[in-house]
Amino acid sequence: MHKRNTQQRRRSIIDKLNAEGEVSVEVLAAINETSEVTIRKDLAALEASGLLLRKYGGAIPIPKELEAVTSAEAVEEVSKRKQSIAKAAAELIRDHNRIIIDAGQTTAALLPELANKLGLVVMTNSLDVANALRELENEPTLLMTGGSWDPQSEAFQGQLAEEVLRAYDFDQLFIGADGIDPKRGTTTYNELYSLSRVMAEVAREVVVMAESDKIGRKIHNLELGWKDVDLLVTDDALPADIKHEIQAQGVTVVCAKL
Repeated sequence: MHKRNTQQRRRSIIDKLNAEGEVSVEVLAAINETSEVTIRKDLAALEASGLLLRKYGGAIPIPKELEAVTSAEAVEEVSKRKQSIAKAAAELIRDHNRIIIDAGQTTAALLPELANKLGLVVMTNSLDVANALRELENEPTLLMTGGSWDPQSEAFQGQLAEEVLRAYDFDQLFIGADGIDPKRGTTTYNELYSLSRVMAEVAREVVVMAESDKIGRKIHNLELGWKDVDLLVTDDALPADIKHEIQAQGVTVVCAKL
């Protein structure tokens, strides 16, 4: 049997699960002629997509009563708008780039788009981002900031994290925003935004990923001024006059098609 690619293999896992009601890592590795490590990554990815539940040594189907909830959560977490922004942002990343991915739902949508990038080095302050990176078959080199855990941002923050970041240099930073002020820059509800500024300091190119509906939100904390931002990747619902206003600040604006 020819070795299957990732999509074929994962489709076969779902088919076998639907047929048998339960699957084991050992059996899946044997029939797909691959390692148990690869199968575990497949199961983790399929679980993240709401297609199965992992259990010790294998996986079982999603219980019927959870299917609707899981589907709703998946739509909430990774909307089509976030996916289109992530695809556009991923086109900016070259093989072997050294990048920072900040915590956040929009930046997390970038992770599946990294699957075909070679030799990446990725720093993050997010456990969710780190865990998702570990599931990628291309196995980018993973670095973590460490620091103090902040439950509000669900990320590591603080002086230690800043010191770790300053020990490296990076090609790109990918960072989200709670709001976009066309005149000032990106804004945040979180009072702990000094780490974001350090991330921007140590990256040659700063890429903000944010949906167009975040424009004009009244948030008083300025996270990054436009002077610190190189690109804004948003969606094509961004009004033309706002786009021109941001571009006038020296920022390249990429509007992904929905």
